[in-house]
Amino acid sequence: MRERILARLRQALNHRLRPGLPEPLGAAALEPAAWALFQKRLCENGGEVVFLQEDEAPAWLQSFAQTFEGVAIGEGVPPALRPALPQRPPEEAPLGVSWALGAVAETGSVILGSQEGRRVQLLPPTHLVFVSAERIYATLYEALEALKPHLPSAIGLHSGPSKSADIGQIMVKGVHGPGRLVVAVLRSGVWFTQS
Repeated sequence: MRERILARLRQALNHRLRPGLPEPLGAAALEPAAWALFQKRLCENGGEVVFLQEDEAPAWLQSFAQTFEGVAIGEGVPPALRPALPQRPPEEAPLGVSWALGAVAETGSVILGSQEGRRVQLLPPTHLVFVSAERIYATLYEALEALKPHLPSAIGLHSGPSKSADIGQIMVKGVHGPGRLVVAVLRSGVWFTQS
């Protein structure tokens, strides 16, 4: 019975044109303008961006972190980029710090891996993400292709602070995650290590 039904379906579909699949998106070359586009897109989404030289990052971090009383730190954050604050569980920390796998200029998104610690990424009200400037890709396709050998089982694309207008069509920040997202782009990949 099953084979007869399938045979009739195949016969009926034989005369139909088969739609062609679109060609894969080409990887766009990353131009210097991609940094500006990344900043523009992330800021349009309510995020903040700061560009730092590698030797500026620890001093900038110390200044940035002084207003917070504690921190939750992701697994991949290098020791030089860990603020000198009391460590707290993510649900109690006012600041979460993560290391991004990469970033996407066309959407203003940072790519965060699951091994980094999803609770650190979502529970603190302020989320600081470090990303190497060498890992800013023009398109998501290009980013996923470049990172394919090193991608964890799950990734998150963060394109700004959490916001929702589910109730009463009123936009509220920080409902499903941090109300503030700050991305610090490091102009040298010295601290980036692939595992």
